[in-house]
Amino acid sequence: MSQVPKVVVATANPHKLAEIRAILADAGLAVELVSMAEFDVPSPVEDRNTFEANALVKARACARATGLPAIADDSGLSVDALGGAPGVHSAYYAGTHGDDEANNAKLLEELAEVPDPQRTARFLCAAVAVGPSRAEVVLRGEMPGRIAHEARGTHGFGYDPLFIADDTGDDRTNGELSPEEKDAISHRGAAFRMLASHLPVVLLDHDRRR
Repeated sequence: MSQVPKVVVATANPHKLAEIRAILADAGLAVELVSMAEFDVPSPVEDRNTFEANALVKARACARATGLPAIADDSGLSVDALGGAPGVHSAYYAGTHGDDEANNAKLLEELAEVPDPQRTARFLCAAVAVGPSRAEVVLRGEMPGRIAHEARGTHGFGYDPLFIADDTGDDRTNGELSPEEKDAISHRGAAFRMLASHLPVVLLDHDRRR
């Protein structure tokens, strides 16, 4: 029986790792996903101005450091009334990286006077795969919706308690959806489902190198 390929995921976020594992498993892709934290790969500086470029920085660093295929994503929230902000700065919108409560509070403050019809937004995700010999795949997924007036729900992370996706058909936020419901319509789900069908190209790049 052939060995299941090992792929490094360029994240130390256990919530994101769990989401990606579930999405790729549901897509039928048989790979062993391991966090970059298991290899002590230093977190690269994400200083680019697009989601795609930041994701490539992370995946390239992991592939180079481990000699294994690597996948990464960079994602965030784009709010129309804020000119696309917080965008690539979504994780540290309020100043501290990963402070979800502060980021959500700042977003609500920025939109305090914005009426419902103008609270449209979308989650964006660039998912990439990079092989040790630099074979690369870059894809993008989107989830359109709008911003609620208050946080609701305890599921998910980031801006999920404030985001109402168009495809739910009701007024539940992402924070009120089950993980399975969210993955079925999410930007990350869309991007990684597409990536699943392209990942064999990167795995072949690794096999040729061995």
